[in-house]
Amino acid sequence: MPNLWNKLAGRKPRPDPPPAPPAEAMAPPATLPDVSIMPRRAVAPGALHEPPLPNTASGPNDLMAATLPTRRGWRERLAGSGFARGLTSLFARNPVLSDELLDELEVTLLSADVGVAATGELIDDLRRRMHKREFPDATALRDALRTHLLALLEPVARPLDVAGRKPFMLLVVGVNGVGKTTTIGKLARRFQNERRNVLLAAGDTFRAAAVAQLQDWAGRLGVPVCAQGQGADSASVIFDALQMAIAHGNDVLLADTAGRLHTRSGLMDELAKIKRVVGKLDADAPHEVLMVIDGITGQNAINQVRQFIDAAGVTGLVVTKLDGTAKGGVVFALAREFALPIRYVGLGERAEDLRVFDPRAFVDGLLPGAA
Repeated sequence: MPNLWNKLAGRKPRPDPPPAPPAEAMAPPATLPDVSIMPRRAVAPGALHEPPLPNTASGPNDLMAATLPTRRGWRERLAGSGFARGLTSLFARNPVLSDELLDELEVTLLSADVGVAATGELIDDLRRRMHKREFPDATALRDALRTHLLALLEPVARPLDVAGRKPFMLLVVGVNGVGKTTTIGKLARRFQNERRNVLLAAGDTFRAAAVAQLQDWAGRLGVPVCAQGQGADSASVIFDALQMAIAHGNDVLLADTAGRLHTRSGLMDELAKIKRVVGKLDADAPHEVLMVIDGITGQNAINQVRQFIDAAGVTGLVVTKLDGTAKGGVVFALAREFALPIRYVGLGERAEDLRVFDPRAFVDGLLPGAA
């Protein structure tokens, strides 16, 4: 039998993005800050408890457009991904059971970054059952594959519940360029649609564009945002925001942080500092440390999550860009390695394309036609 691992030779790991510059130190203030920056559509303090403003935006490319096309399902969103195309093509080309079918399936799963351990366990079990003649045809094997994949994902499908605390603080972390700020904007809209009072914290003080981007989301949604200037201490900004959320009775605080490489210990230490500082106001804050992962990252995401767990105590994951990547199998690798809840997945660019993770819908989108 050919050496399957050689089929993958030549693949180079996606390089890490460049590191962000270090932040300047600043001690947390002892009183309510006066540095909060309100969105362009200003919300006065006395209006913080009012229902969200109606959505009046328009334009075909606006995430907050009032008129949206019919919401596309998981199968439609995932059908164009390289992982789904690979599985569909595999079973179309191999209607008959054979060891060659399993060999190709193994390569497909490894190429999609399902991971060596998870793939090996799955293929070994399918091969054993095939040789015992438990499968009458390739369709039965495909159905067994679906059952295996679901078994990996169902334990991590635990939706986020923010109802137990007020304010419920979510600290959003991740490496550079994974879409943390955009994810925060989409989450803010989701919570607002649940008629929850939202406050944003611009804790990414390394990039001026990050503050402006968060203010843009706040302006569209009509929610306040707490921010300081570029280069301010991130822990100080988030401490201020938590003070503000407590004072004004906000339901949810969404705190942005700067992207950082998991290999930069100084920047990773800053996340631990943020947790220590907000703990002075609420011993249990942050109540959720939500790590955003780019679905294109592949197996490098495993090392990223491991380091962020050590530095920030990650409690939940968001995996973005699963509608177009060939590496969507990393969801299975993450589930097997860490058993962390996968709270949301990104299946497109629009706000409604950030979906609560549904393992059955996800697997059915990858394996159309499976029972």
